[in-house]
Amino acid sequence: MTTQTKPEEAAAAAAGEAFLSVRDLKVHFSTEDGIVKAVDGLSFDLERGRTLGIVGESGSGKSVTNLAVLGLHNRKKTAIDGSITLDGQELTTASEKQLETLRGKKMAMIFQDALTALSPYYTIGRQIGEPFMKHTGASKRDARVRAIDLLEKVGIPHPQQRVDDYPHQFSGGMRQRAMIAMALSCDPDLLIADEPTTALDVTVQAQILDLLKDLQQEFGSAIIMITHDLGVVANMADDILVMYAGRAVERGTTREVLKAPQHPYTWGLLGSMPRLSSDVDEPLLPIPGSPPSLLNPPTGCPFHPRCAFTDKVSGDRCSGERPTLAPGRAAACHLTAEQRQQVFIETIQPRLG
Repeated sequence: MTTQTKPEEAAAAAAGEAFLSVRDLKVHFSTEDGIVKAVDGLSFDLERGRTLGIVGESGSGKSVTNLAVLGLHNRKKTAIDGSITLDGQELTTASEKQLETLRGKKMAMIFQDALTALSPYYTIGRQIGEPFMKHTGASKRDARVRAIDLLEKVGIPHPQQRVDDYPHQFSGGMRQRAMIAMALSCDPDLLIADEPTTALDVTVQAQILDLLKDLQQEFGSAIIMITHDLGVVANMADDILVMYAGRAVERGTTREVLKAPQHPYTWGLLGSMPRLSSDVDEPLLPIPGSPPSLLNPPTGCPFHPRCAFTDKVSGDRCSGERPTLAPGRAAACHLTAEQRQQVFIETIQPRLG
């Protein structure tokens, strides 16, 4: 099941070129109440063999972004603007037929809830083998062999027997493994994992994450890990993109973001996490307020109504001017670099320990 890297792919990887490039992406939905700006000007890059963790609260635009990458939004009801290129191919203007040839073969997704993502009417083996037959022209016999091989690879015991089982006969962890097997059936170059460990116990979570890392090393896939769990990205991701209200507010390597976060929202995410080193009676520090309505998002910085540090910014810049996210290691915040460092050292770092 090993794959050979094409010369042009190896050259692109060596040059550090982005395999997936998203530029100024906007995804807006029309509703009876108005336009929902689910994603509002998002840009990021992902290279082959690397993992990007996209974190943020529910409703921040993480899943909507990646459904746009896969071309799974209803184009009649969704306005998509900007650019998404995968290995040099523009996806926002691609036809449905072109996207169908890419989905499964070039890019695939592990959905959040395997029980609802898998069809209850077909066996696990048939659902794993179907994309393999579609993209390779393989026979049903070959597809069955492929399904058994993948079930064994993802750690399903007795795959020769379990291949004929239905999703309801699998435990939660096994269904998630089956979803991974289905996503990997055609060795995709881009794998999107949407909360792949949600509702799984911690032991199974660790097994799933280790499995993804092992498979990435074998196939050299680029992975997008969508999660609200910073512990997951600490274990999996090379880089982190923090999203809030449909926008990127911070970006950097995993070590940079977790060791020295620069945005008040990231400070809040880290401060609300329980830590083994903290006192058991020490209360968590939730982010005050509620996420904004994407029907009518705040002007200026979208986080300013919940931010405790707006008084350090002169004038009404926080409420009147939208901060930009510079290339590379950056945070979209009106606090100066010196102010952020001072606040982090004096206020945030003692909380994080």
